[in-house]
Amino acid sequence: MVGAMNGSAIAASGLRKAYKDKVVLDGIDLDVRAGTIFALLGPNGAGKTTTVNVLTTLLAPDTGKVVVAGHDVVAETKKVRAAIGVTGQFASVDDLLTGEENLLLMADLLHLPKAEGERIARRLLERFELSEAAGKPAASYSGGMRRKLDLAMTLVGEPRIIFLDEPTTGLDPRSRRTMWEIIRGLVAGGTTIFLTTQYLEEADQLADRIAVLDQGRIVAEGTADQLKRQIPGSHVRLRFADRHALDVAAQVLPTSTRDEEELTLRVPGDGGVRSLRALLDRLDQHSIDVEELSVHTPDLDDVFLALTGHANKTKEVNAR
Repeated sequence: MVGAMNGSAIAASGLRKAYKDKVVLDGIDLDVRAGTIFALLGPNGAGKTTTVNVLTTLLAPDTGKVVVAGHDVVAETKKVRAAIGVTGQFASVDDLLTGEENLLLMADLLHLPKAEGERIARRLLERFELSEAAGKPAASYSGGMRRKLDLAMTLVGEPRIIFLDEPTTGLDPRSRRTMWEIIRGLVAGGTTIFLTTQYLEEADQLADRIAVLDQGRIVAEGTADQLKRQIPGSHVRLRFADRHALDVAAQVLPTSTRDEEELTLRVPGDGGVRSLRALLDRLDQHSIDVEELSVHTPDLDDVFLALTGHANKTKEVNAR
C-alpha cells in the first residue's frame, strides 16, 4: 500500500524505532501529499527528530515500510537522497566561506558543472535577497540571513521534497515571517515541505495538514481547523498570585482546570463581556484577586495541550 498512494510524496506505515528498551516511534503512519506542507508537532522528546532522521535515511526503521519520492528508504537510499533536501535546526553553513562560496561548495559536492553551479548560486542569492552579502563571510551574517543561506544551499540540487526541522528556531518575528514567505513560494513551485516546528502559529499559518506526535505515537492528524474542532470552545485563563488564591478559586469554579506550575485556572466560557463580568463578580464575592486574565478562542496551543498534556511554552499572551 505504501508508495502506491497516488500523489503521495512521503508514505509510512507501521514505522517503529526503539533504542534498547526505549520505544521512540511506536508504529506511526504518515501520508504526505505532493506539493503540500505537512507539519509534525510534538513536545520535546516526542520523536519528531527521529521521524525526520528515518524519513531522510539517516536512521533505519526497526519495522515498518517507508517510501519517500517513490523509493524505499532502506532499499533505495541513494535514490531517496537524490530527491530530498534537509535543513536542520542549526544552520550548516561554513562560517569561513562567503555566502557565494558556500553555494558553490554545495554545487561542487553535487558534481554540477562549474558554469551551472555558478548560475544556480547567482539565482539563489538573488531569490533569497543575499546578493549584496554574497562576498561577505557567513560568520558576519545575521541569524535570518544564515537561515536563508542554509535553505538556499539545500535548494542547489533542486530537491522535490524538503525536510525543515524547526527552521525558524531562534529567529526574530520579522525573519520568521520572511522564511514563511520563502516556504510558501517553494510550495507554489511544486515542492513538498515536511516541517517540524515548536511554533504552533507557524504550523497554523503554513501547513495544509498537521500531525501531533506524542510519546512516539500520532495522537491526531488533520487540517488546523479540523484539529481545533476536536477540543472544547473558548475559555478564560486566570492567573493568581499564590497557591492559596488558586485553591480557593478552584473551589468556587469547580468546572475549571488548574495548572499547578503556572498558578492558573482555565474556565470554560465564551469570553463575552457579560460572562466575564459574572465570572469576576463571582470571584469578588469570595475576595479572590486575579493577577492576570486572558481570553482564548480555540487555537493550536489548546489542541497541543489537550492532546499531549503539555502546555506550549513558546508564546504566552496575557491581558493584564
